[in-house]
Amino acid sequence: MYLLYSLLLTVGFLAMLPWFAVDAFRTRKYITGLRQRLGRLPAITLDPRPLIWLHCVSVGETEAARPLVRALLDKFPSYRLVVSTTTVTGQRIAWDAFGHDAAAVFYFPLDWAWTIRRVLRTLQPAAVLIMETELWPHLLRECHRRAIPVALINGRISITSFGRYRLIRPFIRGVLNNLSIALMQSEQDAGRIRELGMPPDRVLMPGNLKFDSAEGSIDDTTTENLRRRFGFDGTKLLIVAASTHDPEEQAVIDAFKQIKNAQTSYQARLLIAARHPERFGEVAELLQSSGLTWSRRSAPAQAEDSNSEVVLLDTIGELRAVYALADVAFVGGSIAPHGGHNILEPGAQGVCVITGASMHNFAAITQAMLQANAIIQLPQVSASAAYRELANALNSLLSDNSLRRDIGQRAQVVCDRNRGASERTLQIIAGLLESRNPAGASIPFPALSLTATK
Repeated sequence: MYLLYSLLLTVGFLAMLPWFAVDAFRTRKYITGLRQRLGRLPAITLDPRPLIWLHCVSVGETEAARPLVRALLDKFPSYRLVVSTTTVTGQRIAWDAFGHDAAAVFYFPLDWAWTIRRVLRTLQPAAVLIMETELWPHLLRECHRRAIPVALINGRISITSFGRYRLIRPFIRGVLNNLSIALMQSEQDAGRIRELGMPPDRVLMPGNLKFDSAEGSIDDTTTENLRRRFGFDGTKLLIVAASTHDPEEQAVIDAFKQIKNAQTSYQARLLIAARHPERFGEVAELLQSSGLTWSRRSAPAQAEDSNSEVVLLDTIGELRAVYALADVAFVGGSIAPHGGHNILEPGAQGVCVITGASMHNFAAITQAMLQANAIIQLPQVSASAAYRELANALNSLLSDNSLRRDIGQRAQVVCDRNRGASERTLQIIAGLLESRNPAGASIPFPALSLTATK
């Protein structure tokens, strides 16, 4: 089965070569870091300390790992850290989050046996920590062969991924058997990975790290700079459309125009932050043709910035600072069928959050928020009709200060109540590291302070 997997991976790579060639001249989204993706890592300073390899797919996983990494480095100063990501945006966030502490930040290698072996020979990690959803068969098998413990951290298996994995359950069972332990976000995720073949005694549920990362420090300087430049002084209510995908920007613009043209008791402004940087230009073109006045964060400051109806946040790493100024946040990837994005960052700051119906990537979090009446979720509608539902929700919230603030405060309570996963996860990782003897050979996994899920 591994041979077939490798063959399919190779065929897929060869089929994508023309696209890579085009990408090299356009966005460089996929071609960037190709040497590293083929196992040629950047130089790592010689150091006798053992090394932990943390893999985060992209932005969400990297942000979620922040509090855990801080605690990990504090508790284990005798270990070094390297961080890999899959996406270009993930690399930028990883450099910002871990660049000062990590021995290296690099692109995750393509999952061929030979590339994985090359990386493992270079790193010789004492342990590998994989954030959330990445089950790479060759990585797990090669680590198992070298007695390198591998932990799935903040594990999540969406209903879509679960359905796909079930089609190849015998193969996935073998892949999962190479995992030392799986720390899952919710009981639902734990149940799915057990059903796919993960031994129950190696499945734990310490909670969701995203609740801890949501309370991370806010860059007050950036918030103040945004406030001064764009005139976000509270006289007009601010709608933040965050992590949007096509066609959500158009839906948000149309909804904003609808409430702007209505006879309302309030005035509002809009800030849009598209999920992927390569789409910033596309969103700028939408705004240019919208008839609205707008400003671009990356452009030089101008006097009219403080009066523009819409601001395009075309920068990386400033969204959390923007939430501190928001009255309502629409979190994207939820009208477009992408499964949603992180609703905890605005919720933890007391911002009233709206999402679309597609939130399967954050199902447990969304359910917790809905049960506490701490979020507004739009019904399932077509993309072309979504702007009407969004406009109605925005109008209801912006015209009722008490309703909006109560929902935001309930979201804060949900976030506060669910914190602590980082410390519990750290206890388990400590056991994983201590399970290796000085020679580096793995010994039986130690007793854990948390009870495995049944």
